[in-house]
Amino acid sequence: MTGPTPEDIARLETEKVSAEFAALDRMSALEIVTTMNRKDATIPPVIARALPEIAQVVDAATASLRVGGRLVYAGCGTAGRLGVLDASECPPTFGTDPSTVIGLIAGGDAALRTAVEGSEDDEPAGAADIAALGVGPSDTVVGIAASGRTPYTVAAVRRARQLGAATAALVCTAGSPLAHAADIPLEVVTGPEVVAGSTRLSAGTAQKLVLNMISTATMVRMGKTFGNRMVDVRATNAKLEARAVTIVSDIADVDLGAARRALAEAGGEAKTAALMLMAGVDALAARERLRSAEGSLRAALGPDPSPAH
Repeated sequence: MTGPTPEDIARLETEKVSAEFAALDRMSALEIVTTMNRKDATIPPVIARALPEIAQVVDAATASLRVGGRLVYAGCGTAGRLGVLDASECPPTFGTDPSTVIGLIAGGDAALRTAVEGSEDDEPAGAADIAALGVGPSDTVVGIAASGRTPYTVAAVRRARQLGAATAALVCTAGSPLAHAADIPLEVVTGPEVVAGSTRLSAGTAQKLVLNMISTATMVRMGKTFGNRMVDVRATNAKLEARAVTIVSDIADVDLGAARRALAEAGGEAKTAALMLMAGVDALAARERLRSAEGSLRAALGPDPSPAH
């Protein structure tokens, strides 16, 4: 894949200069943020048009996790950082192992804080990073690139597809090489940016929202919630302990003291504690029931998930 020419860049929706924002540097602070807010409001309707494809990615990722596979994000610059961010939030939010959702960024971890020049053009590195992870048929790989033509990311998705993984492309332009390289193209066309060429703005916002959907919906499908409550949270610090106590108290309909005692017996596992209280079993039995139910509290409770008391 050869590098883009100025003509190629000029044709990208995300790189176009909009006359609507031409007076940006003459605006007051309030006018600037109002303009940005108005532009941001156009993003959810654009994402809405891609919801069927986003759901396909959720189904693919759920299928991967159910067989011990992984959800892998790959990207460069802002897109790569957003993938790493979404992946890093899954363990504390949903109690996943850090190896379950993985974020790859061109240039490695150093690129999270400082741009690693040229890394986005490194096709061999994109393919090599995927191969180094041992990506295979049990995994789902999502390439993220506003332009849809970043060489590192295109190469990563192509290699993942060759290795049998389910692949998706989250892009903010139509008909891109990355979209063509993936099984599932997520084309969220956000149009010209308020600051021309700064794809950390509208494109970045759209990518963040879509990644939130992919990881959250996948975790819900994996039984990481009970209704809309996080039940796989582990009480590993004061804030999470307080949150876990409240969640268990709410789900099991017991007072905070009972919830706290159950959590202590469950080793800080909110889901286990809730099942203990609702089914009237000890921690060992609760864990076994959850294991048999593939981690779903609702399934472990059976047809009538009402508190035991």
